[in-house]
Amino acid sequence: QVQLVESGGGLVQAGGSLRLSCAASGSGFTIYRLGWYRQAPGKQREMVATILGGGGTNYADSVKGRFTISRDNAKNTVYLQMNNLKPEDTAVYYCNVLTNVQYWGQGTQVTVSS
Repeated sequence: QVQLVESGGGLVQAGGSLRLSCAASGSGFTIYRLGWYRQAPGKQREMVATILGGGGTNYADSVKGRFTISRDNAKNTVYLQMNNLKPEDTAVYYCNVLTNVQYWGQGTQVTVSS
């Protein structure tokens, strides 16, 4: 069993920055992929960014050049640095961890005001 604790959401003006963190804890698991997804009101959950164990990354087109995903393997923590935020980035952001089972964080609200 893996527990995920997210932090770092909040309210920011357009053009501002936020950094999300997600720490995974538990025992006896191997993480294959970490990622961030988001869900805006009335919309489906969408992938924002993922990072593999080997460090390969993937980003949604809408965030390329603005968001950076990174991981600290020693801490089993994944980060999402979000720069130049836009009102359309407003959503609940969810951490996602893939072991032999997929786990989701509780979600953290990011609100970008215009």
